[in-house]
Amino acid sequence: MRVVNRSLRWEIEDQMKLHRFNMHQLAELTGINQGNLSMALNGISRSFTISQLDALGKVFGKVPGWLYELYTEECISEEKVSRPRLIPYLVRCAEVGRNDCIDAVIPKILDNPKNVQIIFAAAEKLFNKGKEKESERLYELVVENVKDSFSEMLATSHYRLFAVTQGTDAEKNWKAVIRFDPFRNRLPESYRLDALYQLARACYSLKKWSEVEEYAGELVELSTVVSGDEVVALKKHPVYYYGKGLLYLGSVLERRGLYEQSKKYVRSYADLEWPEPLNESGQKEVEQFKIWGKANFYTLEVLTGNEGIINEYSDYLASLNKLNDIVAGLIAIVSSANTHGFNVDHVLARFSGSIERFDIFNKHLILSDRHLQYRYHKAIYEFRNGRIQEGLDEKLRFLTLANDMKKYEDGFQCVLSFETYQERASARQLKTYRSTMRVKEEEI
Repeated sequence: MRVVNRSLRWEIEDQMKLHRFNMHQLAELTGINQGNLSMALNGISRSFTISQLDALGKVFGKVPGWLYELYTEECISEEKVSRPRLIPYLVRCAEVGRNDCIDAVIPKILDNPKNVQIIFAAAEKLFNKGKEKESERLYELVVENVKDSFSEMLATSHYRLFAVTQGTDAEKNWKAVIRFDPFRNRLPESYRLDALYQLARACYSLKKWSEVEEYAGELVELSTVVSGDEVVALKKHPVYYYGKGLLYLGSVLERRGLYEQSKKYVRSYADLEWPEPLNESGQKEVEQFKIWGKANFYTLEVLTGNEGIINEYSDYLASLNKLNDIVAGLIAIVSSANTHGFNVDHVLARFSGSIERFDIFNKHLILSDRHLQYRYHKAIYEFRNGRIQEGLDEKLRFLTLANDMKKYEDGFQCVLSFETYQERASARQLKTYRSTMRVKEEEI
């Protein structure tokens, strides 16, 4: 009998004696078949599954991960590696934070390079259980150990890592885009659409307009050719990705000030046409694009200087009653007010309650960028209307957000603007400014 089996048996039998459990009682308490439990403890068959070991630990009052360091030899013998035991073992080690056990077993798994598939399978199980952060380390191991650059397993691992690392740190997000980009066309077709969408989304928040245009164009093209099983495997109906591609293409033109050209794309996704009959989920997506299309028509009209439509647009935003739509609408309204000399104090007063809640966006990729944009345009609006103290407050909010998102270029522009009015800043504002700048210097 192997030493590790005796060690496991000794530990479990010791706990049985301590708690005064007999075999029947322990089987009842753990839900493990009494015959299987007896054979495992007597070394007649391979020992416990990891879930059975967890059940035993729970009955004995042990913390999750109890005896995991002794379980490795239940998964790997001199003869072979047990995939059915290793995958759940790696998953549980990651879930309970037993990284020491992962460190110990990985070199043994990788004695045969083909066994990297086991690590990948465990990472996928974690990811699909919503344990994205726990899966990150295992995907990194796959990336480090797969040598075939055209491997779908490698491309999928890069895709997962890209998804896991997306946050409000602009610098980190851009590095993730650069790292993942070469693998986007090597993914299984069922992942490619979502990958392109996520790339376009990330680059939009980073103001990388050429990249957004590239990914959105690919998104439109690819979404029209997927079929069969690929459609079933998609996160969303293909019409969603098609519409998103058109939306991003239109948004890039809007950001470049090409409003009339942007309207052509808005018309396309506001009245989406699809070559095949749509199921219920597809129809819901089409209806959502109609809502976005209407909102973006208002946006473009406001940006072109149509002051007469602002109250109507405000009514529409209020009817939607969605904070992310409100911040997007206010960016357009305040930006246009700065460009064309409108007074929109009544609009800002109307949505003051919503504006007070914009801080909840600060942990979300796209929405934190919208919040940043709003503070930028609002500061200019306050300065333009002679409200210097209010403008400086907005600049301080902007600078804090830019620092948190590591958008240092935006932060630098804010510093220059703040210092223009520094002599008129209050003692409180100067204290906040200096404190924020110290934090920024430490981070850089």
